[in-house]
Amino acid sequence: MPSTTHLAPIAQEAGGAPLYRIVKRKLLRDIETGRYPAGGALPSESELAAAFGVSIGTLRHAVDELVAEHILVRRQGRGTFTAVHTAQRFLFQFFHVERSDGLREAPQVELVAFERVRMDEECAQALGVRAGEPAIQVDNRLLLQGHAVVHDRITVPALLFKGLTEKRFRERPSTIYHLYQTEFGITVTRAHERARAVAADRVAARVLGLPQGMPVMQVRRTALSFGDKPIEFRVSTIDTTRHEYVHLLSRPA
Repeated sequence: MPSTTHLAPIAQEAGGAPLYRIVKRKLLRDIETGRYPAGGALPSESELAAAFGVSIGTLRHAVDELVAEHILVRRQGRGTFTAVHTAQRFLFQFFHVERSDGLREAPQVELVAFERVRMDEECAQALGVRAGEPAIQVDNRLLLQGHAVVHDRITVPALLFKGLTEKRFRERPSTIYHLYQTEFGITVTRAHERARAVAADRVAARVLGLPQGMPVMQVRRTALSFGDKPIEFRVSTIDTTRHEYVHLLSRPA
């Protein structure tokens, strides 16, 4: 378990801000820099509180918020750990398509295309980079109950994902966000989405086996890492013949 010797008391840094927010910011920085890697244990609450020079209550408040944001996870009798992207987390935090009768299950993902491209204007704006910068573009087909339901077009900056190849992407052992986290040290913390109705274009129609021009739902997602840094732009085209887009909101604490 990492020690707390690198930490310094923070009371003098507050400057009017709640102490727990300062603690939270410092813990986030340590997670982002890899001091507490994915799946790694944090020191005990008493150790962290003493190192930061704050009360257990203040430390716990910061940890509670990070748990609610799926950055940390508590394990009964074992301690607090940095959260790992898993299939279960993807299904309930980032995948919002379910059958019209409420059946929700993880999709079967098929890789359709993996290309190195130049960033177009829309992707560049979403990712905060210049158009024309090198990018990796992935097309996936997502099947639910044996039916092609979602066409995902994923674009990421090539500079953030050096060494990502089609073989490495295809042979990942878990979700795409797990790959980002464990192989590239990039953790998706949340996503911003916009949905609208469109007509299926030629590519989506081919991938989903639909007539071109058929009404479909399109969701544009920008995945964000620490500090709300955009790291992935995804356009999901959804056949809503049998399925619906359902976003489960977290219950208030």
